[in-house]
Amino acid sequence: MDTQNLMLIDPHIHMTSRTTDDYERMRKAGIVAIIEPAFWLGQPRTEVGSFKDYYSSLVGWERFRASQFGIKHYCTIGLNSKEANNEALAEQVMELLPLFVYKEGVVGVGEIGYDDQTQAEDKYYRLQLELAKETNMPVQIHTPHRDKKSGTIRSMEVSLEHGIAPDMVIVDHNNEETVKDVLDRGFWCAFTIYPNSKMGNERMVEIVKQYGSERIIVNSAADWGISDPLSVPKTASLMLERGISLEDVRKTCYQNALDAFGKSGQMHESDWLTPNNVDQREKFSDNSVLRGGQTPKVGDMGADEGEFGSNIVR
Repeated sequence: MDTQNLMLIDPHIHMTSRTTDDYERMRKAGIVAIIEPAFWLGQPRTEVGSFKDYYSSLVGWERFRASQFGIKHYCTIGLNSKEANNEALAEQVMELLPLFVYKEGVVGVGEIGYDDQTQAEDKYYRLQLELAKETNMPVQIHTPHRDKKSGTIRSMEVSLEHGIAPDMVIVDHNNEETVKDVLDRGFWCAFTIYPNSKMGNERMVEIVKQYGSERIIVNSAADWGISDPLSVPKTASLMLERGISLEDVRKTCYQNALDAFGKSGQMHESDWLTPNNVDQREKFSDNSVLRGGQTPKVGDMGADEGEFGSNIVR
């Protein structure tokens, strides 16, 4: 079953780790916009300059690369919880963050929160909550993989302590154990559809059947590990197949993400509703997505008949 001309947003995907093939498949599957949170790269960074270059790539090269395949790229900027435990480096990174949160295309502070729930993680989580409060930006929370329920509740309680309204906070990586706590407190409740771990799309269907679509967001969090950049369209398709209404699918796989991150003032539906003509002859810092002998694509890069049927567009 196709997704009946739905536009889709993946509001948590680490495209720095993905290929141009992924961008092409995502666009064909109906994804019109993505949000790339700053995150851990798989091994610790050891110098503040590596953070600076990484953040620069999120607001620069990666934004350009997505545009070359007809996808609007946004990001969130933050110090991830895992690397907050290197306090000497974390102090230097905190000085960088204000230089990037005001950049074009930045839609929040994230992904931040807890990993092992250490004192250092708590310190830098709180400092970044204050940055989000100061800049009036949404917060994207990474909930811990271990002791998830207590870590999720703690994340929300601390954000409330800092005077941040629940509708400005997207709590991510939820599961059946945490969903009710998050929704009952009025926060945005995001789910990572990840192969063999976190939340599978079959389980996601059951959650939407039980809780509805209010403040629920579906994403892939696809990264350098075994993951699927088409998790959102696949989940949308399965929802429709299992009898979930088109409106509920639209909200969980598109509108709720737009409403949540749109509070930044940086993300607007009009960004992709106007004809999106791609010109792969363009370059960024004298670099192209093409290699020698490849023919540039010029024109509309809308979805077409692919794995999920005719999915978009306007």
